[in-house]
Amino acid sequence: MATHLIIDDNLIERVLAIAEQKTKKAAVTEALEEYIRRHEQIKIIDLFGTVDFDPEYDYKIQRSKR
Repeated sequence: MATHLIIDDNLIERVLAIAEQKTKKAAVTEALEEYIRRHEQIKIIDLFGTVDFDPEYDYKIQRSKR
């Protein structure tokens, strides 16, 4: 999908330098992937403490059933 964006040249130059990418497309793609990864990690971190832990569960029993 072709998309035309007006992006601040200073931001692109900084991303190119930090990401060590050769093209603007590669730099923007890497930046977007990193943005997605960070936000997905935040969602996972927010789940900590929300899952009930069963102290009776024995994972070793499940492994031996294979």
